[in-house]
Amino acid sequence: MSRQTYLSLAGAGARLPIGTHLLLHAHPDPEAIVLDGRRLGGVIVEAAERFRTSLAVPLMDLALEKEALLLACGLPASQVDGHHFSAPPDIPDEIPLTPRMRAACGALAEVACRPGLVPIGMAIGPFSLMTKLVCDPITPVYVAGTGVTADEDCEVALVEQLLASGERAIHRYLKAQIGAGARAIMICEPAANMVYFSPKQLAVDARVFERFVMEPMRRIAGLLAEHQVDLIFHDCGELTDDMVRRFSTLGAAVLSFGSSRRLWEDARLVPSDTVLYGNLPTKRFYADQFTVAEVERLARELMARMGATGHPFILGSECDVLSVPGKEREILSKVDAFMNCPGASCAC
Repeated sequence: MSRQTYLSLAGAGARLPIGTHLLLHAHPDPEAIVLDGRRLGGVIVEAAERFRTSLAVPLMDLALEKEALLLACGLPASQVDGHHFSAPPDIPDEIPLTPRMRAACGALAEVACRPGLVPIGMAIGPFSLMTKLVCDPITPVYVAGTGVTADEDCEVALVEQLLASGERAIHRYLKAQIGAGARAIMICEPAANMVYFSPKQLAVDARVFERFVMEPMRRIAGLLAEHQVDLIFHDCGELTDDMVRRFSTLGAAVLSFGSSRRLWEDARLVPSDTVLYGNLPTKRFYADQFTVAEVERLARELMARMGATGHPFILGSECDVLSVPGKEREILSKVDAFMNCPGASCAC
């Protein structure tokens, strides 16, 4: 798909919350829906219509790939969430899709049948997946950055093996989503940030960031490009300017950063034909003290500052807008506030 689609949306003043989770949990049986591709696709269409957008964004569920990998290793489903590897596991070459993954692909196929909608897939990035598979990823990543190799350190060997296995699982899922009709895929790499990579270390030698984050991401970008599927790259972690510069080399149609970044300053770091997306602090929308008026103020400020840069921009959420029990109406009112507040056209 042409990146002109996103540039046109930006030029029209599009606004886009990642809000499918909100609408899913307005249904009485969300647990059943996520296992039913047809119904899940219906919720994604419902979200696109509710938020007046042609971009049909799915759930930002970043636990699916870990589940697939651990189930392939023979781990019981009840142990998946809290499991961390302490020694290299025996991971099969073929990592089957889980029922949730198959339903997500079915949802994409459902969306692809709807004229005027862009079916968007979703996947976690390889580095972020690896951090979910070990108890302490920070130490071996730092040690690897000092030049210690897998042959010299068992923890470095473990994270390198899991990074490679995770990447393989992600590629399997990406190909399934492409086959189901995805025209763009959002890759979420939130762990590629200053918590997991020392800025001081990277200032001296950034090869560890290249090896653990950028090289796997370039292979993913290449896979998507091969199938003419657009890359939407998302990282809501705390980033350095150099990290942003590196991400901008991936050829993404859209770059999405968290509210810790000033997008109007990032505009100088990003190619002029790459849309910047975000980055209202939607993780705080459930809080009473974060008012509708504050949402409107931040939205107007962000639109004005981005307008002054001239860089293509879509106003949206820093991450997915989660439904919180008892706070659903308040959260939705804040989404509506930034969708409807004066300051730019809401056409999308």
